[in-house]
Amino acid sequence: MKIDPKSPSDLSAQIAKAIRDSIITGSIIVDERLPSEAELADQFQVSRPTVREALKRLAAQNLIRTQRGATGGAFVRRLSYEDAQSHHTTTSTLLLSMNAVDFETACEARFALERACAKLSAERRTPDHLATMRAEIHRQSQPGLSDESFCDSDVAFHRALVDGASNPVLSYQLAGAVEAMQPLMNMITFTQRNRERIVDLHASIADSIESSDGLAVSEALCHLESYTKELAQAFITNRATQLNTNPS
Repeated sequence: MKIDPKSPSDLSAQIAKAIRDSIITGSIIVDERLPSEAELADQFQVSRPTVREALKRLAAQNLIRTQRGATGGAFVRRLSYEDAQSHHTTTSTLLLSMNAVDFETACEARFALERACAKLSAERRTPDHLATMRAEIHRQSQPGLSDESFCDSDVAFHRALVDGASNPVLSYQLAGAVEAMQPLMNMITFTQRNRERIVDLHASIADSIESSDGLAVSEALCHLESYTKELAQAFITNRATQLNTNPS
């Protein structure tokens, strides 16, 4: 592992990248203990605080874990899909909240990915996945349900659809799309949407999942995507009208 002390890049960032690259390539294996701070400082010819900062960067990326005691130190973390999904969802949420990705692009990506799960979910879903979808549809039908709770239920419904594909890689990819994008979509469209229409579309998806009809699931998702974009456009139009009517 090497760094360039003449580079304008922060030394701790360089050290973190060097260790990260070694982990990714397998030069440092899962659960292996990293050299001590003193050893790393000697290896990279930097101060221990610089090494400590590099290790903090790696910990923030969930690449290493620290352990105290005589047998303690920094170890390469065995990353689970659940940990990866959490990190992925946080990153996606930040990108959307900072307007790094526009609504239409996010909507297009989310539904394209979800349609990729349609056929697999129709074939592989378990009774539990279907039961979750049915339970969320029932929840969404309750007249006193708050917008926040409706949003939570919406996310849970689509997560069950995605997880029904029984493919952890797809579940990982959709974690950001559903759990980060769906709340944003609901926030933008809740003033315009017709809950009954959404519930009907969700029921259509669940019915198709139950009958193992992947094509029908995909078609229902296309209708839901069109409706979501329609709601977003109505929101944008109304907002523009309000700004023109009440200029600051």
